[in-house]
Amino acid sequence: MAEQGTPVPFRGGGFAPRAKRGVGVVVFIALIALVEWGTRSGWISSLTLPRPSDVLATFGELWSSGRLWEHLAPSLTRFAVGSLFGVCAGIGVGFAIGLFSYARAGLVPLVAALFPIPKIALLPLFVIWFGIDEASKYALIAFGTFTPTVVATYGAVDNVDRTLIRMGQSFGLSWWSIVRKIVLPGAMPGILSGLRISLAIAIILLVAAEMLGAQRGIGAYILEAGSLYDLERLFAGVTILSLLGVAVSFAIGAIEKRLLRWRN
Repeated sequence: MAEQGTPVPFRGGGFAPRAKRGVGVVVFIALIALVEWGTRSGWISSLTLPRPSDVLATFGELWSSGRLWEHLAPSLTRFAVGSLFGVCAGIGVGFAIGLFSYARAGLVPLVAALFPIPKIALLPLFVIWFGIDEASKYALIAFGTFTPTVVATYGAVDNVDRTLIRMGQSFGLSWWSIVRKIVLPGAMPGILSGLRISLAIAIILLVAAEMLGAQRGIGAYILEAGSLYDLERLFAGVTILSLLGVAVSFAIGAIEKRLLRWRN
């Protein structure tokens, strides 16, 4: 009878690091506890950094008084509308550049010229063009998310495996079938990664836009708190923006899990 060898463990699991649940929460709690201890012990001056407990109390007052939603609702509307226009236009133009030679030849130099421009510097120009009301804020956020989305999209399209495209052509698939079944799924990871950057830029531009000519909004709230040197209110506003960023990142992660299950 043949002697059985030692079983070899499976080593083909691939490189797929996974997030460990609860680690991020522990890191946040540890940092907050460190700052709380530092401010109470005098190691950190209260003139430079407020106590997290005081910031939490300020946040509670915002919630109970109804002022939180009074500032948050306009900000969420501006963020959603501006980002929607910018992202949709960016994905469309990015696919056009990635799929069509004339679009690539005509639009890549234009995008390369627009991409490095600091979008915040264009806010006065948007105010002149669209007025001091909501339109200028929508336009700034849309323009700020447009260019990075374009770059991420056509880069993702370029990185699709050309062997798969040639295979689809050899099987007689139509141009539209190749785009829908090969190019779009292959480019989706890069597009979603680009969205993380684009939407983070949208939050930054949202604050900048609300600091000019806005009576309501998280940016206006932070500007008012800063002018009064009210650190508790200022950090409460910053915390809201941080939570908004976490929520956006969580939403994109959920979309990735749903759309990119084929990678597992």
